[in-house]
Amino acid sequence: MTTLLTILTPGFADWETALLNAGAREYYRLDTRFATPGGEPVTSAGGLRVAPQVAIEEIDPSDYDALLVNGGSIWQQPDAPDLTKLLQSAQAAGVVIGGICDGVIPLARAGVLDDRRHTANGPESLPQTGYGGGAFFVGSPRAVLDRGIITAPGTAPVSFMGAVMEALGLRTGDLDFYLGLYAAEHQAA
Repeated sequence: MTTLLTILTPGFADWETALLNAGAREYYRLDTRFATPGGEPVTSAGGLRVAPQVAIEEIDPSDYDALLVNGGSIWQQPDAPDLTKLLQSAQAAGVVIGGICDGVIPLARAGVLDDRRHTANGPESLPQTGYGGGAFFVGSPRAVLDRGIITAPGTAPVSFMGAVMEALGLRTGDLDFYLGLYAAEHQAA
């Protein structure tokens, strides 16, 4: 069974992976799991309390088909969890990797964006990471998928979901219809 693991931290942005995880679980019948620092429950920016299945420190990337980093202000802090070894191992194992909003920052720190097209909340959000992928940055309001790595600004949860499903080989007319439902409010009347 295809398994997605979403990394959540205290104060995570509820909306960024909610549609992805709900659609994956209910519509696609995929296994959705969550990891947090120390395996402790975390509370989102909106007050949603989540009890994870695994601690970030115990993640074995080979157990998952996709490893997703949810955004939150913690990623801008010096004491943010260090995901470098985890993300590099996941990339080496061919696991789909995604980051949305400030969840792109640990991908940049790990070097997984150094040779792939990517986006983020803005180019100014990544230079402090020490990454070498500046030439591959795309200023896009939508998610960017490049060879199994998905990045998105925090305002793009719908296209992030679509890109993750596409990277997993699940892009079909059904997915396009589903994405259209959630994008309809953004269409000109």
